[in-house]
Amino acid sequence: MKILSFDIEDWFHINFDKNFNIESKWDSFDSRLELNTKKILELLSEKGIKATFFCLGWVARKYPHIIREFQKAGHDIGSHSDVHNLVSLMTPEEFNLDLKKSLESIENVIGKKVKMFRAPAFSIGKENLWAFDILKENGIEIDASIFPANHDFGGFPEISFNNPFLLNYNGNKIKEFPVSTMNILTKRIVISGGGFFRFFPYGIIKGHLKRNSYSMTYFHPRDIDSMQPMLDGLSLIRRFKSYYGIKKALSKFKTMLNQFEFMSVSEADKIIDWKSKEIIELT
Repeated sequence: MKILSFDIEDWFHINFDKNFNIESKWDSFDSRLELNTKKILELLSEKGIKATFFCLGWVARKYPHIIREFQKAGHDIGSHSDVHNLVSLMTPEEFNLDLKKSLESIENVIGKKVKMFRAPAFSIGKENLWAFDILKENGIEIDASIFPANHDFGGFPEISFNNPFLLNYNGNKIKEFPVSTMNILTKRIVISGGGFFRFFPYGIIKGHLKRNSYSMTYFHPRDIDSMQPMLDGLSLIRRFKSYYGIKKALSKFKTMLNQFEFMSVSEADKIIDWKSKEIIELT
């Protein structure tokens, strides 16, 4: 069960400053989203792969034709928030409004209910578990926000296994597809997407995919775009995480698609016996 997923945002959405994440500011940047999503769709079509696309509400409003292309090709479409603000920096009221706007924007394009969600930068942790109540209240049935390791913006290091599970918070159960991790020495780390995929040699990634029966990947269109500009104002560590390994990432990505079979979240959901899955209680 190797799942291919993408977080659909533009190259400049790597800035998590609330003062930056204002739609009117983004109009000053040249978008590379259409170019990169077209490249991704062509690669998936060549391999006959279905994937899951977690999309910003902003993308649905600004580029509805991109969302329609995902739908036309038979891929899953979920929400990745509205304007890429970290859940960990929002109040419950702000998150509820953000989620509602995202869902409405995407649903207006695809004409059906959106039931999947992934938080920007996996920014749900022990301090904002209330987010799961809000997801359930808004009709989200499947979540992919759990980062089962320490993380700058959230993370659940106490969840130590690589498998889908039922998440239970306040009596609300949601199907959870956590990101994949592996142990290197005494540290549990993520290697299956984003900057981690770009950082680690492909041999380590290949070994992880071969050894594990479950893998959840996550990529951004910018991860395979070696021609993108460099965003000003980032810290040195943020710049390293955002740009390291981009020149070789497309080649690594193609090699991975050639060597392994992937599926979408909805395809995985259909073959899982949820009645026998472990229930994780979050308190």
